[in-house]
Amino acid sequence: MGEEMAGKGEVALIVGAGDAIGSAIARRFSQEGYTVVAVRRNGDRLKGLVEEIEASGGKAHGWSVDARDEEAIVALFARIESDVGPLAVVVFNVGANVPMKILETSSRKFSKIWEMACFAGFLSGREAAKTMLPRNKGTIIFTGATASVRGAAGFAAFASAKHGLRALAQSMARELAPQNIHVAHVVIDAAVDTAWIRENFLVHKTDRQEDDIVRPESIADAYVQLHRQPRDAWTFEMDLRPWVESW
Repeated sequence: MGEEMAGKGEVALIVGAGDAIGSAIARRFSQEGYTVVAVRRNGDRLKGLVEEIEASGGKAHGWSVDARDEEAIVALFARIESDVGPLAVVVFNVGANVPMKILETSSRKFSKIWEMACFAGFLSGREAAKTMLPRNKGTIIFTGATASVRGAAGFAAFASAKHGLRALAQSMARELAPQNIHVAHVVIDAAVDTAWIRENFLVHKTDRQEDDIVRPESIADAYVQLHRQPRDAWTFEMDLRPWVESW
């Protein structure tokens, strides 16, 4: 496989390439010269992102994948390695931030949130490790949130899933680091500058200040920084928040 892959560029896979953070990460790794594979449940919504990357001279693919589906994730990694190129970076960025009171949380809702935010991370992380270990190199990054380290009222299902994802990442980091696989977990402890946040929250704020909300592009820069780190100074957990955020 090594010779077959020699003429192909390395690949950055973004699992959960949403309109904000995931798309920004995809653009940023494309700028670094990686072929980007962006996946989400509704892959048709990635057409604009793929066209944008290609118009800038990059290479990108946008596919539909349900990250909770084990067979689909296994097939995704096999397809990338066979048809696109060797995976160098895998970012798990699936959301599931659905607030609900504990008495309104059915077992079905709890299970679905856990599947999206935790179980899907296990599937992507396991397949990433399986792909990278024979080459003894690679970076796996999991997107966390405030709920990864602190539960809040109305977020029992989400916080439990994000806590689980963090524990998964921590265990993988300790297991895989000796094999030269960098596993990192990023706690995004802030609202992210998206159209929805601007229309529903920022429009009502009268005390806005410069750089008072984290931008997806700044998050993407941090992910590239993690991937570039020398292995004598690897970061496991990075927390990101704007300077005005109370923590």
